[in-house]
Amino acid sequence: LKEIDDSIDRIVAGMEGTVMTDGKSKSLVAYHEVGHAICGTLTPGHDAVQKVTLIPRGQARGLTWFIPADDPTLISKQQLFARIVGGLGGRAAEEVIFGEPEVTTGAQITGLAKQMVTTFGMSDIGPWNLMDSSAQSGDMIMRMMARNSMSERLAEDIDAAVKRLTDSAYEIALSHIKNNREAMDKIVEILLEKETVGGDEFRAILSEFVEIPVENRVAPAVPSSVTV
Repeated sequence: LKEIDDSIDRIVAGMEGTVMTDGKSKSLVAYHEVGHAICGTLTPGHDAVQKVTLIPRGQARGLTWFIPADDPTLISKQQLFARIVGGLGGRAAEEVIFGEPEVTTGAQITGLAKQMVTTFGMSDIGPWNLMDSSAQSGDMIMRMMARNSMSERLAEDIDAAVKRLTDSAYEIALSHIKNNREAMDKIVEILLEKETVGGDEFRAILSEFVEIPVENRVAPAVPSSVTV
């Protein structure tokens, strides 16, 4: 099972890199990843944490893996918003723990928020797809024409709706981090020592400090017996 797990990590995220030795950088990455995990776990509708690791892969210095939904083609507004909160959890942790000057470039969630507004109709603008099909074309000329045809007022409304979504999500992420500092410190301490913390262990530690939303609870995996 470990070999299968490692193979999936390698295919999805890239080759395993050299583990960091710099204390400050390693601590920052640990808080960043645990921030993702805590904010995701405490926001109703988010996918469950599979593991948090400080083992670098590809361009990532650390990774938080989540278990995908049973049906990835049917995703609710609550689930999408929860993913934005979870995605901003790393940045929120960096800001709360280390201060705004230490915030890194790890959080990139604007694209998902814009999809909620323009493609899925999940904003106060209305339940419509606001993007002309040509705006999603692979042809550069068609995309430019589509952008030019969009009214300036609508473009401003879209930008404002995206900002409201991300601002709201970030406030929730900051609240999760500020209200669960003790749990975060404990998990980070264990992560720095072990370099990888599994989802069951993560949830067990977190639940000692705060109640996990009912819809986000996951029964601990029970090892199955093997007959030889």
